[in-house]
Amino acid sequence: MWNPLDEVVRGQKAGRPHGVTSVCSAHPLVIEAAVRQALSSGGLLLVEATSNQVDQYGGYTGMRPEDFRELVLGIAAEHGLPQERIVLGGDHLGPNRWRSLPPEQAMAEADALVAAYVRAGFTKIHLDCSFPCVGDPAPLTDDLVAERTARLVRVAEETAGPAALGLRYVIGTEVPVPGGAHETLEGMAATTPGAALLTLRRHRDAFAAHRVDDVWPRVLALVVQPGVEFDHLQVFDYRPERTAELREVLADEPHMVFEAHSTDYQTAEGLAALVAHHWAVLKVGPGLTFALREALFALAAVEDELLGPEERSGIVEVVDRRMREDPSRWQGYYNGDTARQRLARRYSYSYSDRVRYYWPDPEITAAQERLFANLVAVGIPLPLLSAHLPDQYRRVRAGALEATPRALVVDHIRDVLRDYDRACRVPDKEYV
Repeated sequence: MWNPLDEVVRGQKAGRPHGVTSVCSAHPLVIEAAVRQALSSGGLLLVEATSNQVDQYGGYTGMRPEDFRELVLGIAAEHGLPQERIVLGGDHLGPNRWRSLPPEQAMAEADALVAAYVRAGFTKIHLDCSFPCVGDPAPLTDDLVAERTARLVRVAEETAGPAALGLRYVIGTEVPVPGGAHETLEGMAATTPGAALLTLRRHRDAFAAHRVDDVWPRVLALVVQPGVEFDHLQVFDYRPERTAELREVLADEPHMVFEAHSTDYQTAEGLAALVAHHWAVLKVGPGLTFALREALFALAAVEDELLGPEERSGIVEVVDRRMREDPSRWQGYYNGDTARQRLARRYSYSYSDRVRYYWPDPEITAAQERLFANLVAVGIPLPLLSAHLPDQYRRVRAGALEATPRALVVDHIRDVLRDYDRACRVPDKEYV
């Protein structure tokens, strides 16, 4: 059974630097931006829900897999993107959400998580069993990670039944922490070829032991570290000279490419080089909500110039207040004194963009809606737009973009996606 992602693999194996952007966000405006970008490019829309965002209990977004599916398909239908051009993925599916439990309890929850995603129609399944549970050895061995991964493959296959032939899997033991590093990093090393080959071998053996070895040709991608990551204030850019041997590891795997996590904030040139070097799936999440926050706060600055204090949405202050009232999602990331923490909250003064966890908050949603309504009512003067969103100003002046708040925010997010889109459709070119 065909999956649209198969075309990406075929292109790579034929020597064409073909890739796909994996949009890892549950925010409706980010998803709308991705839909509009897919419509513009004529390409595929791959949207992935992460296990902490969306799970069988609702995750931090309050959405179960079927809810996320309806969100994405609804936005796509509203803008005219055909369903056959959409792939839904589950990211970091495994016991990570339940690491505080003993392994068997955590894996039982992971079984239910994977089954919920498959039942909801997700066909790209990233299985992440790389984090230890209570009582596990640390770090986990490749054998144990592979055994748990194979167990989840069996759950997915049995849940899907005849439709399992349309499932595509992603495996790997060198998986970056979802959402970026907690700590300040001093460097980032690429996976060694030996480690990557060992991961493949251990997973093959585990698939055979669990009697799912026939699934191996549907393992779409292997997650390895190409040396890209971000922490609070640094981005570690792709350095091709560090991956010369690693990128040949999948030469004998005709159905498999590499998947790159934490590609947020890479340069356009770096993204294109990753695709050319067989990292055909480029995952991006915080970088998109970082752009969302930039655009919303830029519009809030425009609003401040046009309206009195009693009429404004106060979205910047509302976000900061709600983050202070519930600090659980940023305290481990934003350190320093009170002034430094305020700067971090207000400007995502950390590439990990912890603000993204707060956008579903009802008070923040209401402030965003008021911001949009205010600016629609008064209009956005072009000189103010030029001062705060200059790229969007140029498109408005050229007649390519409406000067409405929603359109401006979506277009600013698309500026990130445009770099990814160009990288995934890079013309023949030598990267060394």
